[in-house]
Amino acid sequence: MTIYDELVARGLIAQLTDEEEIKELINNGKATFYIGFDPTADSLHVGHFMALCLMKRLQMAGNKPIALIGGGTGMIGDPSGRTDMRQMMTEETIAHNCECFKQQMSRFIDFSEGKALMVNNADWLKELNYIEVLREVGPHFSVNRMLTAECYKQRMEKGLSFLEFNYMIMQSYDFYALYQKYGCNMQFGGDDQWSNMLGGTELIRRKLGKDAYAMTITLLLNSEGKKMGKTQSGAVWLDPNKTSPFDFYQYWRNVADADVRKCLRMLTFLPLAQIDEMDGWEGSQLNQAKEILAYELTKLVHGEEEAAKAQEGARALFGSGAQNTENMPTVALTDEDFTDGAIDILTLVAKSGLVPSKSEGRRAVTQGGVMVNGEKITDIKQSYTKADFETEFILKKGKKNFMKMTLG
Repeated sequence: MTIYDELVARGLIAQLTDEEEIKELINNGKATFYIGFDPTADSLHVGHFMALCLMKRLQMAGNKPIALIGGGTGMIGDPSGRTDMRQMMTEETIAHNCECFKQQMSRFIDFSEGKALMVNNADWLKELNYIEVLREVGPHFSVNRMLTAECYKQRMEKGLSFLEFNYMIMQSYDFYALYQKYGCNMQFGGDDQWSNMLGGTELIRRKLGKDAYAMTITLLLNSEGKKMGKTQSGAVWLDPNKTSPFDFYQYWRNVADADVRKCLRMLTFLPLAQIDEMDGWEGSQLNQAKEILAYELTKLVHGEEEAAKAQEGARALFGSGAQNTENMPTVALTDEDFTDGAIDILTLVAKSGLVPSKSEGRRAVTQGGVMVNGEKITDIKQSYTKADFETEFILKKGKKNFMKMTLG
């Protein structure tokens, strides 16, 4: 099976141009391709997972990835999939977020010896002269055609700023710049990026001639990835300080039955034949498939040791027999967390990270969704002293969210 056939079999490709040329390039390791990442936070999340896995797959097949960090486009903000304008970030925040991305991407992509590149589009976008952009780039974009793009249509009712209207032009210019600087001949992106990507392909061909290589492939990165990246309590981050390896494991362990095999195909590097054998799995076998998914993805992001600890911890907590808390995620309390020698249940639940705020904690407590050492807590005024944490103190929210609380 060729790498192109594998991408199709794993359900990754949604749309593409020049299929035969694309096959020729990626199957023979001749593609220099890029995927863009706007630095809107200081960590990647599981919504980026599919893109990172794709880059790893193609690099393993001999192709050269370019991870494009959107230090320049991030100053404008992508309107795709949004009903309002993104909050403007400072240059310092963008620079910090870009550095965090670099560290996380290195777990997926081998940047040694020029095998991959990591570049920041601020390096060329910030140097552009406004008049030059209008004259050299503007003529190649039809306003009428731009307004038919889905990313703009859904914003027209509430108002689309001129700032955001330029995002397509900036992203298109990225492909043009990468083609000229690094010989980038292919771009990948989510299915909501199709119009922006076609703009880049057209810009290259209009300015450099029809013979210029410029291919586009869109994947189900955003429609599936963004759904994967969000839970009721917020984003699932790749940074272990934001989402612990245990919680990361549990997120994938709890995917819907209908999604587990799809996630195995799209996100893991297990052989397709092994995954195909799971098609008839039901009941306890399906739970086994979820364990495999959770372990493989946690290993990919956090390493084999953390994946094994997360799996052991989850099995001890949710399996039969006595509860083993050795590998349970832990939060240490400090002196500052106590007021007059005590900490109330709402502060405790918020400190644990099991809820995003005290107000959410209040709701969980009053609804009977919080337990301490197996005892249901319904009094929001319940408090604990340091002595209560000298022995094992297990906080539980709902059926599957645990945290061991200790004294720092």
